[in-house]
Amino acid sequence: MMTNNFTLYGIKILAEIARDILFFPFWWYSRGLFNVVQKQIFFLKNMQKSLALLVWIKNIFKPMYGQRDWQGILISIFIRSVQIVFRSFLMLFLIIFSLFLIIFWIILPPLVIFEIFFQLL
Repeated sequence: MMTNNFTLYGIKILAEIARDILFFPFWWYSRGLFNVVQKQIFFLKNMQKSLALLVWIKNIFKPMYGQRDWQGILISIFIRSVQIVFRSFLMLFLIIFSLFLIIFWIILPPLVIFEIFFQLL
């Protein structure tokens, strides 16, 4: 009785493992890739909100702290321009980093297979 259950469940487990191994590439390049791209888009949207780049651009010509004299307007334009440039470079870096992660996700399985075969030779 014990061997019948062991054999039956052993075959079921091996069939599940074989199915998972065969289905893995399809999942990796369809559902998995979709999830990675979706998470990166969500990450970039949150970082744009966090950096508030559009708010800085929208308010570039409004004086800071309500100082309406020409010195206050000039200083606020300069400071906001510096902030916009810095935040734009940071956002560009985050976009490039997100694209790198997506490309890495696409390239990783063939790279792993290549390295396994390279080590076997």
